Amino acid sequence: MDIENRLDLVTRNTEEIVTKSELRSLLETKTKPRAYWGFESSGFMHIGLGLVCGSKIKEVVKAGFHFIILLADWHSWINNKLGGKMENIRLCGEYFKECFTALGIENIEYLWASDLAKDIEYWEKVVKIGKNASVKRIWRALPIMGREMDLSDVETAWLLDPCMQAVDIFHMQLDVAFAGMDQRKAHMLARDIAEKLRWRKPTSIHTPLLMGLQGPTKDERQLDEDNALNFLIASKMAKSMPSTCIFVHDTPEDIQFKLKNAYCPPKQVRNNPILEEARLAVLTNTEELTITRPSKYGGAEVFTNYTDLETAYKEGRIHPLDLKNSVAKALIRILEPVRNHFKSNPEKLDRMKEIEITR
Repeated sequence: MDIENRLDLVTRNTEEIVTKSELRSLLETKTKPRAYWGFESSGFMHIGLGLVCGSKIKEVVKAGFHFIILLADWHSWINNKLGGKMENIRLCGEYFKECFTALGIENIEYLWASDLAKDIEYWEKVVKIGKNASVKRIWRALPIMGREMDLSDVETAWLLDPCMQAVDIFHMQLDVAFAGMDQRKAHMLARDIAEKLRWRKPTSIHTPLLMGLQGPTKDERQLDEDNALNFLIASKMAKSMPSTCIFVHDTPEDIQFKLKNAYCPPKQVRNNPILEEARLAVLTNTEELTITRPSKYGGAEVFTNYTDLETAYKEGRIHPLDLKNSVAKALIRILEPVRNHFKSNPEKLDRMKEIEITR
């Protein structure tokens, strides 16, 4: 595969690349670069993680990368996910593995953050980062919940999280770090530290945040200094709001019900969560989307790219209900392997449901 095709696979459907020239140089000089994505074990997997992140991981592997999925159990523990109980967090990580495998994500390496943390050199790097970054700089890179609390409410351990995210990159000797746009500040911290300490600077690639089915959301909290990104974070699909997100193991009936009640104004293409699902979750995981509708309204129409779909919707040639029903059918088909897997292997999903209820 030539450089241009590899570059296209890695960069398509991304929001930000820091920087594209670095990425090109990497592909020109290294046959199998090392990349990763770190995921906190924090609850059920929704399609923003399973299909948006998942499709990108598949493309990067296809482009010839050695790809690592880091199951961030220590980070989850620090941030009090799943009650801050490590046994719950580890269970969730194993559940994630099963979801990714069922979604067809292959030829990757799984690592636990706790395995990295066993190495004293890992913690030496954490200290070095702490000595080369101000508290204000670390604070800016904190997970969302940390930046929104008064100082008296912040656990000291939370300040370790951005340092650890940066060290993960250096300790695994990575060339490229992937994340959603809401995690970009940890990558920028890593790049700044790399310059100070003359460590290898990671190329950073950030993917869009899939909007929740509730649509655009106003939030009085300041989740990011950038107003546009603040809006995207406030509106993103969140597992804590089950009625506004699609879980990868949802039943066909659940998917149809959730999309039927979703925000989807006619002719509106901006901040339309159903169109976003079509673009980021459906057309990245299948070659086409068929819009089914009565013959008197034009009958079935097949779209192989998002631009044509968006134009048709903007012009009013596709009714919101037809779009919802068609995207629901596509998601039901794409997620079928996950449902089949947990139907045959229900243990971890059943245990996860107990955690979700009692946490």
